[in-house]
Amino acid sequence: MAKLSLTSISTVLISPVRRHRPPHSSLQTTTTTTTTMPDQHTLHPSLEIIGGARDLFLPAFNSLHRPYSPFPLLGNNRHVETIFASFFRATPDVRLKRECLRTKDDGAVALDWVSGDHQILPPNSPVLILLPGLTGGSEDSYVRHMLIKARNKGWRVVVFNSRGCGNSPVTTPKFYSASFIGDMREVVQHVGTRYPNANLYAVGWSLGANILVNYLAQESQTITGAVSLCNPFNLVIADEDFRKGFNVVYDRALTNALRKSLKNHAILFEDMGGEYNIPLAANAKSVREFDEGLTRVSFGFKSVDDYYSNSSSSESIKHVRTPLLCIQAANDPIAPARGIPREDIKENPNCLLIVTPKGGHLGWIAGGEAPLGAPWTDTIVMDFLEYLRSGAYKSPCIA
Repeated sequence: MAKLSLTSISTVLISPVRRHRPPHSSLQTTTTTTTTMPDQHTLHPSLEIIGGARDLFLPAFNSLHRPYSPFPLLGNNRHVETIFASFFRATPDVRLKRECLRTKDDGAVALDWVSGDHQILPPNSPVLILLPGLTGGSEDSYVRHMLIKARNKGWRVVVFNSRGCGNSPVTTPKFYSASFIGDMREVVQHVGTRYPNANLYAVGWSLGANILVNYLAQESQTITGAVSLCNPFNLVIADEDFRKGFNVVYDRALTNALRKSLKNHAILFEDMGGEYNIPLAANAKSVREFDEGLTRVSFGFKSVDDYYSNSSSSESIKHVRTPLLCIQAANDPIAPARGIPREDIKENPNCLLIVTPKGGHLGWIAGGEAPLGAPWTDTIVMDFLEYLRSGAYKSPCIA
């Protein structure tokens, strides 16, 4: 993907409105003008906010009464915003300490903890597990910003790098998939054992969000609260849109990253037979081809369409029993808004959905730290997590 070159950012100036006094009249009419300040409890119409837990979760947020205002120029085009955030957003410098976790099938994932926190933070500090998107890892700017925000609030943070991501080791001929929650289950168990007196929370982006929601649908007691961001939800719809127009640029970029990971560990896959088509994956022109040649076979799906259909978290969200905040952008090119399971979210008493009018994919260049700082979503996420941490939220009774 070519980097976006921006040579200037225009500033929009709004001239003050002049008020003219009416001519003098013998008939004096007194007009009282009332200026209504935004009510903190009145949600701004620029945001779509729905969900079965809407009334329960709204007290958590301090800024949803204000409009979502994308940064000038950058936030007006979903592709410009997506690419700018990917290439130009600042990446905070954080010292991380890596722990390699060996899984039951002899695989390996990498857990990146903030260096020194084990000694500094109390053992009962809440733990936040971060799940990056497809091919993403702890080096990504959106992950680092969220890590910093949580760490500044006294949270213990760990980044879960999937097999082959973030320079995580690959020890078996198997990567990860949108529906495979085995590694997540082992990570949560490991972290919970390491900090038995701490509550565990999780935040996932894109494919990581899809995996997280699928996990929550099956494991309702291990995570205290979670946030899903830029979730593609319906992978069939996402796949359809991924192969249209400018989206092929993202498709190729992600495919190149997948091919590189496969190439780096080619020796593990060279003897794979049966339905595997390693040459197709190694030379894939799209994520779909990579998934057809490798991913869907690794995880037992009969076709790539079967894989997408049965790995979509849109089918899982109705079963989530953990407090869950979902944040999406209406113009996300990779996680289409039409794939959001709105009705199931409305009916689930544990879920809240916030849809912003702009934001692109992993962009959200808005708010006080735009354009180079943290995404607009980070403040919303921390408001939600801090609310759950405070104990103010009372889980609804579920039969």
